[in-house]
Amino acid sequence: MLIIGSHVGFKKDTQLLGALDETLSYNGNAFMFYTGAPQNTVRMPLNDDLTFKALEKMKENNISLDNVVVHAPYIINLANNKDLDKYNFSINFLKQECNRCADLFVKKLVLHPGSHVGCGNDVGINNIINALNEVLKESDTIILLETMAGKGTEVGKTLEEIKQIIEGVIYKDKIGICLDTCHLSDAGYDVSKFDEILDILESYNLLDKVLCIHINDSKNIRGSHKDRHENIGYGTIGFDNLINIIYNKRLEQIPKILETPYINDLPPYKEEIEMIKNKKFNPNLKKDE
Repeated sequence: MLIIGSHVGFKKDTQLLGALDETLSYNGNAFMFYTGAPQNTVRMPLNDDLTFKALEKMKENNISLDNVVVHAPYIINLANNKDLDKYNFSINFLKQECNRCADLFVKKLVLHPGSHVGCGNDVGINNIINALNEVLKESDTIILLETMAGKGTEVGKTLEEIKQIIEGVIYKDKIGICLDTCHLSDAGYDVSKFDEILDILESYNLLDKVLCIHINDSKNIRGSHKDRHENIGYGTIGFDNLINIIYNKRLEQIPKILETPYINDLPPYKEEIEMIKNKKFNPNLKKDE
C-alpha cells in the first residue's frame, strides 16, 4: 500500500486534529508536523481533548500512528559544543520535544544531526552521539537522523557519517534514519540509482533503520550542497526518478512525506499526491506561478 502525505500545520486551536484534517484534505494517509515554530522555543500547551479526538478520527480513516512523524526544530544543534550552554540547551530542548511526542502518542521524531561550526567533523559526530545517548536514555521516542545536503558544516551529509553516529548510540532500538531525496542529491548521491543507495545501507546493516522518506525534487544540480527543495517533477531529480523511489518495494511500508514549496502561497500537496497516485506528471501545476 502506498503511504504518502506531507508536512502539515499544527495550530494552537486544532493541534493534532487540525493536522489530521489537513492531511485528509490532501487525500494523504501519513503526515509530519512541528509542535511549534521550527526557529524558536515557543511551544503551545498540548490539548489532550484534541489529541484523543484526532486519535479516534485516525482509526476511522485507517491512518496508523506509525505513519505520523514530528520534525524537531532547527534551533537544536547537537554537533557543536564550543558553547556548552547552547549545547546543553539543545540537549534539554530535544528532551522536551521527545516528551511532547510521547504526549501526542507519536513515536518518530526527525532530527537534523547538526552543524559542527568549526569543531571539525569527527568532534561533531562525537558530540551528536553523546547528546543522543543523554536524550534517549530518558525517552522511548525513536529519533530519525535526517540525511543532509552538506551545506556549510552540516554533519550527516554522507551515509557513512549517519552510520558512525548510529554505531555510537547505545539505544539502538531508539535510533533510525530519514532519507531526504533532495538532500541526498545535493550531497552528491545519484538518486536515479536509488537501489544502489539502499544497497549501501544494507551493507551497513541499516536498511531496516530507514523509517521515513522526505520526497522533494531539487532546484540544484547533484553535488551542489545547497538544499533547496523543488516541487516534484520540476527539479533536477525528475518525476520518474521520484516515482521510482516512492514505489520502491524495499521501502513499501515506510511513510513518504512531501516537503515541497508552496505555489502562489498555497500548499501543492493535494495535487502532488494525485500525481503520485496516478504516476502521471502534471505540467500545469506551476503554470500560473
